[in-house]
Amino acid sequence: MSVVTVLAPAPSISPAELAAGQRALVQDLAWASLSGAFAGGVILTAFALALGAQPLMVGVLAAIPFMAQALQLPATLLIERLRQRRAIGVVSVTLARCVVLAMAVLPFLPSLPLALALLVAAQALIASLNAIGACAVNSWLHQLIPPRELGHFFARRLFFGTLLACVGTLAAGALVDHGGFEPKLHAYGLAFVLAALAGFVSSAYLARAPEPLMQDAGPKVRMGERLAAPFRDTNFRRLLVFMGAWTVAANVAAPFVTVYLIRQRGYPVGTVTQLWVLSQLANALTLYLWGRLSDRLSNKSVLAVVLPVHFASVLALVFVDAVSLPNWQLALLAGLHVVMGVATGGIGLATGNLGLKLAPQGQGTAYLAAIGLVSAIAGGVAPIAAGALAQSFKTSELSAVVRWTLPGSAGERAIVSFAHWEFLFAISALLGLYVMHALSRVQEGAEVSERLVVQAFALEAWRSLDSLSSIGGAVGSLFAFERISERRKWWRDRVPRAGP
Repeated sequence: MSVVTVLAPAPSISPAELAAGQRALVQDLAWASLSGAFAGGVILTAFALALGAQPLMVGVLAAIPFMAQALQLPATLLIERLRQRRAIGVVSVTLARCVVLAMAVLPFLPSLPLALALLVAAQALIASLNAIGACAVNSWLHQLIPPRELGHFFARRLFFGTLLACVGTLAAGALVDHGGFEPKLHAYGLAFVLAALAGFVSSAYLARAPEPLMQDAGPKVRMGERLAAPFRDTNFRRLLVFMGAWTVAANVAAPFVTVYLIRQRGYPVGTVTQLWVLSQLANALTLYLWGRLSDRLSNKSVLAVVLPVHFASVLALVFVDAVSLPNWQLALLAGLHVVMGVATGGIGLATGNLGLKLAPQGQGTAYLAAIGLVSAIAGGVAPIAAGALAQSFKTSELSAVVRWTLPGSAGERAIVSFAHWEFLFAISALLGLYVMHALSRVQEGAEVSERLVVQAFALEAWRSLDSLSSIGGAVGSLFAFERISERRKWWRDRVPRAGP
């Protein structure tokens, strides 16, 4: 039997098959996140720096996944023609993981510039295959998962994905710093092999999830008109502007935090991975709470709370040098990573749900591909421009100085200083002001005040923590999935009375 036959859509899906498919999709993202931990994120950036990458090249590596999203448009044509989303998705991501396996030879090449060039080429191929696969999988999940279960399903999926990513990132950091490899560069070869193996397991679980038959998108129209539909939809166009603004603001700073920690602050890879894990643990511990709130309140109101928190934390990176003791500087960075982890958990969940919610049923492929296109343009331009700026700011410094003169004495003190990477953090925070404006123009439905979101989040967190009775039961109490129906009934009774 051919792959297309084995992975063909099912005419009907029973509740039991849907439940089994959802469990398989949770496992899929968990193993995919483990794969990404060993071959992406902090490890990929550290590997590029070890090969001699300059800020502009780091920006290019960060831009590649976003630029590859432009392939979602031709992928849409392929999906509409073949109508085999599971087959396209599984084959595409599996091929990408084969390329990850091939990357294991790069640390052993005698020429570092050649290895860096091949790394960029490999990342371009991986990102292209993943973009095609993501287009198929997003459309598939948009139809498979009932709308009322989106928040719960994606929160659970992201929670276990984050958990495995944390374990993998800590292991990868320990492998690089303490693996006993000489030179240390060779440790990355083993990391890429482990990433590929985890990726193959992820592909196997993805193939187990059922795919419903594609819905008819309506009367036959030209593909160009179908792809243009999201841009003609006034409210969805506002969402696209918001998504583009957020992608630019985030990617001016995010790809360079690892470089800042390794190059400017001098931390080893292991310490940087520990900071990353702190952020992701904070993300995971609040994802389920954000999922409940986005289901019961609104995604827009969640974003109105967490976006300012995120940008304030990015700006706070500028003030780390105001703390004189190195241990306190590390503690401040750890605290900022925790806060950013909580915020990005809400941002990722709410933006994903918002796109799925505002895309009309039967037209999810074209609408979600439009989000991919906007992300491709914004995410491709932002890190490259930021990398170029970082190179030009390499020897620059901007300080706000207070001078005083008293009888018999005079002095001055720098209140705040911006140097090199810190310029990018300040620019990101300034761009965040426009992101909030763009969000305010998106219409999701019933409006909920930010104050109610904060109160609800605190209440849910307190209710969870208050039920902890032992260390052994801590995780089960904090993430009591069996109590979903009880909490939903509580929200149905509460929200109408609490609304404006």
